[in-house]
Amino acid sequence: MEFAIVVLIILFVLSYGGAINTKKLYEDNKALFAYLKEKDYDFLVKAKYQGNADPDVMFEKRIKNIMIWFAIVLAVLLFNFTWINLIIGIVILIVIYRNQYSSLKGWYKKNLTVIDQNLPYYLKSIEILAQHYTIPVAISRSIDTAPEMFREGLQEMIHKIDSGDSSIQPYLDFAEKYPVGDSLRMMRLLYRLSIGAQENKQEQLSVFSKSVSSLQNKAREQKYAARLNKMEKKTMSMLIVTGGGTMLVIFLAMVMMMMSWS
Repeated sequence: MEFAIVVLIILFVLSYGGAINTKKLYEDNKALFAYLKEKDYDFLVKAKYQGNADPDVMFEKRIKNIMIWFAIVLAVLLFNFTWINLIIGIVILIVIYRNQYSSLKGWYKKNLTVIDQNLPYYLKSIEILAQHYTIPVAISRSIDTAPEMFREGLQEMIHKIDSGDSSIQPYLDFAEKYPVGDSLRMMRLLYRLSIGAQENKQEQLSVFSKSVSSLQNKAREQKYAARLNKMEKKTMSMLIVTGGGTMLVIFLAMVMMMMSWS
């Protein structure tokens, strides 16, 4: 442990003094490190911080941190190599690397209901704009008022469409980048609406509107179910505390009675 601390201090001094340029090391191997990034990492960062944090910057710091720890583990192994130390070192590196992602994933699961509600309410605004504009124009006009977490993906989608990609791919890319609710199904419906004949537009909008309303109802049901579940947990906790306290009082009373009899 003392040796690891000494190595950490040396690495910090060298990095701070510029002898070890972790930023250059990261930039030179950026494409390689990209393979280590989880598929939904960017989405989770945007969902949690709502545009107040850059996923690339956070991931870069994460990689720099794990590189420092890798150097420490390597130094310890060179100083005292055993297979047990190797296994422990690998486990430590995996835990440290996954810690930030696990924290983001935990936050996402805890706030899943709130996050999923963003999509149906956004699609409702698209439905209203689609009454007067084509789907690409409606999406473009909706970006400024869209939930913060969706804006970058919407800009990318419109850029691809404006560049001549009239296929379903820009819509699927958005759904893949933001896997909330029924995003894949709704993006497919949105694409079909965009390529539909003008004379059938109202009929297609009606189908799309029903799907959006269904999604909104589902989001509301999830919200109420989450509230009910939270209330049930609080009630159960109160019952347990009350029951436990009552039993403790009875037990103490019995003990005091037994002591008075003796």
